[in-house]
Amino acid sequence: MIIVTTDSLAGREIVQTLGLVRGSTVRAKHIGSDIVAGLRNLVGGEVKEYASLLAGAREQAIDRMTAEAEALGADAIVGVRMETSTIAQSASEIVAYGTAVKLA
Repeated sequence: MIIVTTDSLAGREIVQTLGLVRGSTVRAKHIGSDIVAGLRNLVGGEVKEYASLLAGAREQAIDRMTAEAEALGADAIVGVRMETSTIAQSASEIVAYGTAVKLA
């Protein structure tokens, strides 16, 4: 599956638009990660526990979006975007979305 943020693919022709596809996941922080992250905030630097949590969430959202596109018979997903929103104080939703297309 080709996944791009652009609306077209260089050298490829889009012959059919199949529609919007999306994938999302909601992740909550773990109390242990919260404690370690709080300590990191005191000394500075990257909060690796949160970075890892968000990286996993992004991958899961992309995987779910891709599965939806594959179910439609898509060859690619164009115009891909990602958004994050806070659900609760310790939980966030990651959404990946784009347009599923067939290529020549």
